[in-house]
Amino acid sequence: MSSGQAAELFRHLPLSLVVGGLLVILALVIGLSPRKNPGGLPFPPGPPRIPFLGNVLAVKMNNIRPWLTYTEWGKKYGDIVYSRILGQHYIIINSAEVAKALLAQRYWIYSDRPGVATYNLFGLGKITIALGHNDQWRLHRRLFHQTLRPEAMVRYQDLQLQKARELIVNILEEKNPLAGPENHFNTFSASVILSIVYGYDAKQLDDPVVIGVWKLLTTFSDELYAERAALLSAFPSLASLPAWLPGMGFKRKGLVCQRLMDEVAGIPFDHVKEQVASGVAPSSMVADFLQDESKKLVDGGQWQALEDEMKMVGASVALGGAETVSSTLLSLILALLLYPEVQKKACAEIDAVVGPDRLPSFEDRPSLPYIEAILREIMRWNPVGPLGVPHSTNTSDIYKGYYIPKGSIVIYNVWGMSRATSDPCDPVHFNPDRHFLPNGELSSEHVYTNNPGFGFGRRACPGRFFAETSTWAGVVTMLATLHFEKAKDAQGRDVEVRNEFTTGITLHPVPFRCSIKVRSAEREGEIRALVDPSQF
Repeated sequence: MSSGQAAELFRHLPLSLVVGGLLVILALVIGLSPRKNPGGLPFPPGPPRIPFLGNVLAVKMNNIRPWLTYTEWGKKYGDIVYSRILGQHYIIINSAEVAKALLAQRYWIYSDRPGVATYNLFGLGKITIALGHNDQWRLHRRLFHQTLRPEAMVRYQDLQLQKARELIVNILEEKNPLAGPENHFNTFSASVILSIVYGYDAKQLDDPVVIGVWKLLTTFSDELYAERAALLSAFPSLASLPAWLPGMGFKRKGLVCQRLMDEVAGIPFDHVKEQVASGVAPSSMVADFLQDESKKLVDGGQWQALEDEMKMVGASVALGGAETVSSTLLSLILALLLYPEVQKKACAEIDAVVGPDRLPSFEDRPSLPYIEAILREIMRWNPVGPLGVPHSTNTSDIYKGYYIPKGSIVIYNVWGMSRATSDPCDPVHFNPDRHFLPNGELSSEHVYTNNPGFGFGRRACPGRFFAETSTWAGVVTMLATLHFEKAKDAQGRDVEVRNEFTTGITLHPVPFRCSIKVRSAEREGEIRALVDPSQF
């Protein structure tokens, strides 16, 4: 065949076949590249790998619950598992003990983030969660700490309770009998965060800033997981292909996310700047920063750089906390429908502590241990982030005789850890009692210091204290005022619900129907009076 004939044949080949052939060639090149392993130390145990491709077929390159695969690997190979996908080293951690030993106790090795190409592609490369272990990340952490440290969160408790009460009113005034509480939970979680970060008071479902936050979250949640990022890391040229090509749907989503990210980060921040300039800004994370005279002693260029970082910190808080709180509350409702005895016991505890006509407050929290156990169990039962956020090694390491290469992506399997319980009760079962000691006292482990879902070491979620207190406010207020039960069909029979969750980098219960009734007319009246005093 002449070169001209070959060129003519190539031009008529389907594009998918050409791209596929190029990927195979690149995979071969990657697979044949040398793998240095000083001293001949073994990698941690792991599943057999296909030559050149590694475990690319064992862990699907689409979003089909890889945490289940990793959990099965943990049962077979142990608490630390080695995998490779398209030449990229992966370390999967299946126990909290190993995660603490590596991610916390050896933080100087394991606190980096992988260069996940999808972050930049989706406009998220500058948010805190995506930053490497560098000075920019340290600045973000300092800004977080000023507002969201545990002792600082006390100042926001009244706000969190007020937003929880607005949540109750919004649920009670829902006109659509088939609508579930999910949209109201979305509004609650986003409005609490927007109030704390920007002093922005969002009450309605159609608030434009709330809508922007949730559009951004739902758009990128199906794309930003490590297994797909491996494909772009191995073949970075894919990111330069036109978005209109078949198979480039993730690029089209990326362009949408870039626009939404500019709006979510910029609009509320600029609004606060205008309020500060006019002297009418309410106290908030961003307003306090902009009004800090000590920061303005730096020159103009440095001040602008600080503003840009604060803008990204604010967006990081808004995006990180909204989904966590909303999904956790929705998981609670699902659990109450599946395990009605939990609701009965919780309501009895609240009634015994606060009485029939008063609403619970944070002062009552020490007297409500079963509510505390429910909060811990929600986060264990179906963790919002089943695989956490990947870490990366900035140098090689040796752990228990196993070699961990530099540049490895380290995934801590939160799902698997949540199932590794010594409690005789099936870990799939929602059982708040598992958090009590044999003497009847609540275990001393606090939800935000011992929950793997909040991460480990220096990269633990800086907003975990906010997420935990906001969730508690929502949980206790709902249980004090509302009763949740299965919806009825046209024949008066229960509409069954199942413990089913969506896939993605975060978990959400699939849509389900439920019936919501008021528990106490006195408490409803008090909530309505607190939310809108003008009507009383």
